[in-house]
Amino acid sequence: MTALLERPGTKSKAKGGASIVGTTLPQVNLLPPEVRAARGLRRTKRMLLFVLVGAVALCVLAWVFSLFEASSAQSDLDGANADKDALNEQLADPKYAEVPLVLSALDANRAALPLAMATDVIWSDYIDAIAAVLPEGASIDTFTVTYATPMSGAPLPGDPLQAPSLGQIAFTGRSVTVPETAAWLKALNSIPGFQDAWLASAAVTSEDSGDGAGDGEEYYTFSSTVQVSDTKLTHRFDGTKSDAPADKSASDDESTED
Repeated sequence: MTALLERPGTKSKAKGGASIVGTTLPQVNLLPPEVRAARGLRRTKRMLLFVLVGAVALCVLAWVFSLFEASSAQSDLDGANADKDALNEQLADPKYAEVPLVLSALDANRAALPLAMATDVIWSDYIDAIAAVLPEGASIDTFTVTYATPMSGAPLPGDPLQAPSLGQIAFTGRSVTVPETAAWLKALNSIPGFQDAWLASAAVTSEDSGDGAGDGEEYYTFSSTVQVSDTKLTHRFDGTKSDAPADKSASDDESTED
């Protein structure tokens, strides 16, 4: 198999100094196909050799990097083991013998705290709220709270018309005038967390003046109860919190409107 090659045109000078553009002359490639194939094979081999050398170099770099990482990890492990051994030696010292016991007790207390405080309520806010909605001229003498605890259930309602609740606040007091029962009970029920307010009794009482005449100042004694619902549990110890305990301003406004 032969191929024709074209040689670029050349210039030649004719007699008299005139230049004549030469014509392209055909050429023939006389190399055998085996020689051309051998040359191509050598180029392919050189390319494959370069690729192989690059792959080997990458593998060597990866191996060196893995050795460095393994050495660093082993160094960190040795340091951690040394710290562990040092701590174990300190724990063996009688001076620190009670540390594990104290830590165990703290863990037990942390686990028991959410259960122990499951019925936690900020009572001072509710007592202030009850005092805020008292009729004018009335005061409270005693408070009695009957409430559920983690060890005992909620007390049963004292009246069939009362809904189940977590407990009950019973309080007694006195007033210089007859309490306006409907408005007062409505104001108590308007306090968030309170329900089923009830006026148990109201009676006229006279106080001896102390001069032996027998006549004294008269006033009205009353006894009332209100149920406490579970909507105002604080949840301060179980990871969740309820809203503010008691909206006293709202209850004050309601009492004023009545």
